[in-house]
Amino acid sequence: MIADRMIEQGTLTAEGGRAAVEVRIPWYRALPGSCIAGAALTIDGVAAPEDSLRWTMNNRTFSFAELVEETGEWWYPLDSAVLSGELPVDAAAEHEVRVDLKLYIPYIITDHGVLHIEENDTKTMKVGQ
Repeated sequence: MIADRMIEQGTLTAEGGRAAVEVRIPWYRALPGSCIAGAALTIDGVAAPEDSLRWTMNNRTFSFAELVEETGEWWYPLDSAVLSGELPVDAAAEHEVRVDLKLYIPYIITDHGVLHIEENDTKTMKVGQ
């Protein structure tokens, strides 16, 4: 829906073997954490290991397994979340950053069940620029 603005330009960080980028919701309404079905972080064609991925919103960090039951924390359209994973990143180089995101939209029911959307965005940036 709003996938071309999903990655916040200039938000790539790298510290201690982990890379992170700020992500905006590609939907027009807030969603509870339980509706964030998964994500992938890829930098220069290398994907962060799935078990290393972490999602931070509202100053709380979750694995995607923890988000399955999370109904107390919501992701709002005006707030950025942070997706991070174990990836070595050269701070001096420019990088192609890709985020793939899977969401459930709980209030839209289709013939196939709850609406499930998959969006992705790619941006080129340096660490901290």
